[in-house]
Amino acid sequence: MKALSTFVLGTLLFSSIHMHAQQKANLKLNHIAIYVENLQISTAFYKDVLQLTITPEPFHDGLHTWFTLGEAGKLHLIQGAKGGIARDKNDHLCFSVSDIQAFIANLDNRGVDYFDWPGKKGEVTTRVDGVHQIYFQDPDGHWIEINDEK
Repeated sequence: MKALSTFVLGTLLFSSIHMHAQQKANLKLNHIAIYVENLQISTAFYKDVLQLTITPEPFHDGLHTWFTLGEAGKLHLIQGAKGGIARDKNDHLCFSVSDIQAFIANLDNRGVDYFDWPGKKGEVTTRVDGVHQIYFQDPDGHWIEINDEK
């Protein structure tokens, strides 16, 4: 009888662990939402500077812009933020590009200042693994990292 109880408990535990593993495996990023002060300015920034593609959004209320991030999901801009919020560089979005120099040229053409990790303007950080990275801010001060990680 004790062996049967142990078997049943073991089976239930295995089933519970297996279900939990399946649930975790199904988790995927759906979207990232960024609260912005001026939707039109931020939409232009993300469309032109980051070259993201706008996708349809269901609200049609003039307070949202959605961009596709491919398989990673979507980026939602939502109007209504209050200005003047200090942002720390550790709290940032990161995108990888195949040609960081071409991306920097786009920033230069648009007058967007970029920095290395320590904060030196116009410089590129090279991480210990050889990946190059830069940082800049969107119109609301949100930090964005661009790197060339493959």
